[in-house]
Amino acid sequence: MSGLHIDLLTAAGVVLATAATDAVYVMFTSAVSARRRFSAASWSSFWYLLSSYAVINYTENWVYVCFAAVGSWIGAFFSLTFLRALPSRPPAGSAPE
Repeated sequence: MSGLHIDLLTAAGVVLATAATDAVYVMFTSAVSARRRFSAASWSSFWYLLSSYAVINYTENWVYVCFAAVGSWIGAFFSLTFLRALPSRPPAGSAPE
């Protein structure tokens, strides 16, 4: 079964790329919910650049999809951990307290 050959360097690259992709996606979503246009557009652009690496690599071998899922989980978990540590800001357009 040729689909089971795993190159560890490629697998690590896919994990890192998808972790970074999900972290950037969380930052993009945060910028959108805060209605920060420039920030949201910038994060969105960066998100597509990162995701292309993982897609190109794991479409050659279905096994890398599992590594992409692990990276995705890592990226979302740690970026939300980072966002929780930041001081809370009121949504854009809300009246100051």
